[in-house]
Parts: sequence; C-alpha cells; structure tokens
Amino acid sequence: MTAVLDVPSGDAARVETPPVGDPRLARLSLNQRTTAQWSLREALDGARAAGLSSIGLWREPVAEVGLETAAQWVADSGLRVSSLCRGGFFTAEEPDAREAADADNRAAIDECVALGTDVLVLVPGGLPGGSKDLAGARERAAEAIGRLAPYAGERGVRLGIEPMHPIFAADRGVVSSLRQALDIAEQHPASQVGVVVDTYHLWWEPDVEQQIARAGERIVAYQVCDWITPVPADNLLGRGMMGDGHVDFPAFTRAVAATGYAGDVEVEIFNADVWAAAGEDVVATMARRYAELVEPYL
Repeated sequence: MTAVLDVPSGDAARVETPPVGDPRLARLSLNQRTTAQWSLREALDGARAAGLSSIGLWREPVAEVGLETAAQWVADSGLRVSSLCRGGFFTAEEPDAREAADADNRAAIDECVALGTDVLVLVPGGLPGGSKDLAGARERAAEAIGRLAPYAGERGVRLGIEPMHPIFAADRGVVSSLRQALDIAEQHPASQVGVVVDTYHLWWEPDVEQQIARAGERIVAYQVCDWITPVPADNLLGRGMMGDGHVDFPAFTRAVAATGYAGDVEVEIFNADVWAAAGEDVVATMARRYAELVEPYL
C-alpha cells in the first residue's frame, strides 16, 4: 500500500485524512491563497470534495469571473465564505489616492455583502515611495478605518485589521502587532471594527496571549499557517504548512478559544512549493495537520 505523504515536505502523514462528514472539519476553511494553483471554480469544488464547509475568498479571483457569477457559484456550492481579502492599503499621502482607496474599500464592503460574508480583511498598507514616516503612515491608516467603519456597520460587515509581521512594515503592513491593531480597533464599535489573528504574523509578539485575551469579541478571523526557516528570498512566500515550522499552534489556539471565538479557522499559506503541488494533496495535508495541531484545542 502506498504511503500517504504530506506536501510540501514529502513526509509520511502522521494522522489519517479526516473523511467527508468528519465533525472535526466543521470549522476548517480553505483560504484561496493556499491553493493559488486553483481557479475560483476549482477551489469551491475542491473544498466541497474534501468535506469543508467554508472558504476564504480573494477579490482578484472573484473579479476575474465577475461578482454576480462568483456569488452564484458560492450559493450553489453551499459553502460559507469565512472572509473576503482584501481591503486596506490606506497609507498614501496624496488626497486623490486616499479618496480612491476609500472608494475601493467601500466597493469591497459591497462585495462582502454580495458574497455572503460579514468579514473584510484589511491590509493596512506600507510606506509610500520614498517615505520614512512610519508614524504618519500608521496615523493615515487609522484615519481611513475611521472613515470606513460607519459604512461597514450600515452594511453589516466587520472590518478586520490584520497586523503583519514587522518584516512587512515597509511595503505592505505598517500595523505590526496585535497591540497596535487593537489600539485602532477599540476606537470604534466592535460590530464595525475588529482584528485578524494570524499565527504567521503574530507568533513573535511577546505578550500575544494577553493581547488575544484583550481582543475578545473583536477577533473576526483566526488564520493559521507556520513560520518556516530559512526564510525564502521572497519573504512573502515564507508561510508553511502547520507543523513544518516554529509556531506553537496548541497554545495559540487555546488563547483564541478562551475568548469565545466560535468562527471558522482559515488556513492561509503563501508558499511556492505548496502551490506547485496538486491542490487536492494540499487540502488533504491541510486537513490532517489541522485535525492534529489545531482542532483539538478549539
């Protein structure tokens, strides 16, 4: 009998793949970027075939087929949409660019409504070209979220500020810690603005468990993947399959569960080797690692 192998490690699977209907899969969500090799149609079909109940969508694949078509496909699939990624990129200095970002984010909120999700993940944005004013960029991001929050509330959508590892502060995420994200979110009603807890971005934060407890009901999404070393030349692709790196998933998950978070758990992996593997093998490995390292601690 051929051994079942995990991807991308090539190691023998440590646990059996949860079958369709296994209750352990009830909260597992496939973020589209984990299977970037799949189209939207393939991702919806692959998630269903694996017995998942939800999927995290990205705006670009949705736009490729059109919002109306994507919404119909989602409805036909029976899957929940755990979140839509991504809004944000608020840090431009020019007034016209800030207005354009505001308009794009309002459109993203409307897309959430059409797709049936109440979570829009916000990537704050990096430093404008040539700028070294990190504090100013963070202030502009906070101001933009303040302008957007009332509209999100009117539409029944929660904005999820995603703090990003400091390695990304210059080019995409000037909000670098859960503490900083909460300082912004707490200026608004919890029904409008919350935070995304992502193990990849937050595993390093010294008081992360205390900050997770502080977040409480403001946790709008829990995303999991591992931090692997050596970090690849393209650091954006340094996310690994759970269990292949340095993150303590039981501790992280216990902390999130202690807040009462009962939402979906998205696996979001940017990794060239994962994308080179067959999508069904990626989802099977993801389900096994989730059942072993995450689900028992929810």
